[in-house]
Amino acid sequence: MTARPVLSVFSLDGEKSSTTPLPSVFTAPIRPDIVQFVHTNMNKNKRQAYAVSIRAGKQVSASSWGTGRAVARIPRVGGGGTSRSGQGAFGNMCRGGRMFAPTKTWRKWHRKINNTQKRYAVTSALAASAVPALVMARGHRIDDVPEIPLVLDTAIEKTKKTSAAKDILAAVGAVNDVEKAADSKQIRSGKGKMRNRRYTLRRGPLLIYAENDGITQAFRNLPGVELCSVNSLNLLQLAPGGHMGRFCIWSQAALDSLDTIYGEEGKRIPHHSMTNADLARLINSDEVQSVVNPAKRNTVRRLRKKNPIKSIKALEKLDPYAAAARRAETNAMKARAEKKASVLASKRGSRKEFKAQGKAFFDKVSKQGSVCENGFELD
Repeated sequence: MTARPVLSVFSLDGEKSSTTPLPSVFTAPIRPDIVQFVHTNMNKNKRQAYAVSIRAGKQVSASSWGTGRAVARIPRVGGGGTSRSGQGAFGNMCRGGRMFAPTKTWRKWHRKINNTQKRYAVTSALAASAVPALVMARGHRIDDVPEIPLVLDTAIEKTKKTSAAKDILAAVGAVNDVEKAADSKQIRSGKGKMRNRRYTLRRGPLLIYAENDGITQAFRNLPGVELCSVNSLNLLQLAPGGHMGRFCIWSQAALDSLDTIYGEEGKRIPHHSMTNADLARLINSDEVQSVVNPAKRNTVRRLRKKNPIKSIKALEKLDPYAAAARRAETNAMKARAEKKASVLASKRGSRKEFKAQGKAFFDKVSKQGSVCENGFELD
């Protein structure tokens, strides 16, 4: 916004008529955290106290039967003749009993907010309403709006007819947002429709004026359109739901009065904590790097510890004899592996020889016939 020092002022026909300086309040820092915090607490200040009746669940004569009857010590309804007699009463676990920790009307309903925080939140919401990206992100239809923030001639404050108000909004391209709000009207889900909150509606434009010469009567019946005096800017209207970026339509008189409300003569405008938020660019700039100490590098090289169970060199430093024994065992394993093939070949050769001799002997013995064929005579 600082790159655009002036704003265009549009007539009621949608034509650019003049320019006006940009109020300094639109350069305030945008702090969504403060806006959300203040909105949450301000929204609690319009609640009405509620509580259950102090006699609810206790409008019955009941007393405990005491111990010795093998039943719980909860108070029980006296008398007889009905199913209610003897039933548990009063306790929150009993049917028809009171609730646990009954609600009281002296609960802390309202919240106090610091004036400085409220002013900071309002200025942040005003600054956010001048950023088209935030206004569109909030859901407003501003594709046909010529400029954000939209400033109209002071003559808009003398509008008295709703038909004329619709023509003005159509001329500046703001009627799309009103139609979006009108199309969103639907019956509320839940019990709120029994409590005078039957319909829900999206928020449309917010008209900010300096003097009410009939503008409220002209615009108040349009769906989603709200009006507010510049002398009583409300965060609940500037950031509904705690979300910044409300589509605001200003009269020129209201916009010009911002410099008297905020600034040297009025309320203080918050300052940015950093004029340049690009922290990496600041740290890497030549001005900062020329005065900072150079990076301290550790020049001592640390040797990595070797495991003597796995590394024979580490074992040799601890126990040379154990290292020699391990080398000898390793060499013996290699030698055994190399001799394994020749040993197996020799064993297999001798096994074949013995097998051939056994086969020949079996053939020879098989040819002799029966042992008792010729008696027991021997050759």
